[in-house]
Amino acid sequence: MMKFHAGVIGVGYLGQFHAEKYAKLDGVELTGVLDPDRNRAQQVAEKLSTRVFADTKDMIGNVELVSIVAPTVLHHRIAREFLLAGTHVLLEKPVTTTLEEADELIEIASKKKLVLQVGHIERFNPAIRTIKPLLKSPRYMQAERSAPFTVRCTDVNVVLDLMIHDLDILCDLAGSRPLKVSAAGVSVITKLIDTATARIIFENGCIADVTASRVSDEKKRLLKVFDGDLLYTADYQTQKAFLSEPSRGESTTFPARELPSEKRDTLFDEISDFVECVRVGKQPLVSGKEGRNALALARLITTAIEQGNSDFTSL
Repeated sequence: MMKFHAGVIGVGYLGQFHAEKYAKLDGVELTGVLDPDRNRAQQVAEKLSTRVFADTKDMIGNVELVSIVAPTVLHHRIAREFLLAGTHVLLEKPVTTTLEEADELIEIASKKKLVLQVGHIERFNPAIRTIKPLLKSPRYMQAERSAPFTVRCTDVNVVLDLMIHDLDILCDLAGSRPLKVSAAGVSVITKLIDTATARIIFENGCIADVTASRVSDEKKRLLKVFDGDLLYTADYQTQKAFLSEPSRGESTTFPARELPSEKRDTLFDEISDFVECVRVGKQPLVSGKEGRNALALARLITTAIEQGNSDFTSL
């Protein structure tokens, strides 16, 4: 089996985990890491018995695939450089800051027949993987994602930081394109939007309500999907899925039962899928196209909030 040489750009909180997963994967050699904080890069490299690259030009030519876990504003420039050099790219979400940047990366990857995967890790969550094949025609979905405030990821607003995970999942489960959105939100601690809520109406009539907050007093990651008279619930944190069926008496209740699922290391699965896509030449579960679609919806919601427009906006 051919061994791939992998690199990781950005080994902060999340990037270090990317590096650890590559180091554990069969058929992959973690060739090196790169970070503007040289001391941080050296610490991770020593821990994982690999090298530190001086810059992107030093890394290019030494790796066949790379994870880019840098601030969003740098995604386009770094990914473009590696794609043009013929390197397969796993790019953390959001894919880029603009749709034009995303389109360029998608075009380069397509022309050069390279894998461009976007890190929407919830696609690999066992709760979602359990529920998705059971769905027939979802008619209403409700997503809630909240976390206490941290200084990490405050280079983007909460829609691009947290809500975008759910936007990707909702579009995938709805099986339809978004038609209209309405949204509201506010900045609380940072200068950007820290808490937001949106309603999405899809072309097939499915409706989704989604909220996200990074100034909450608790961490919560929940999704509810109403499909016919069934209610499916996914708890992203516990990776558990539940099915509720109506029990009608004097009042209708929805007693829940847990569905069988296996707890997984979702980042390991995501990176394993990336490597397998490179190995066999298949499209990833979340390609540049899906990453772009999530970004387009996130930007529309952001614009509606910034303009103070809670009325419906057509896509």
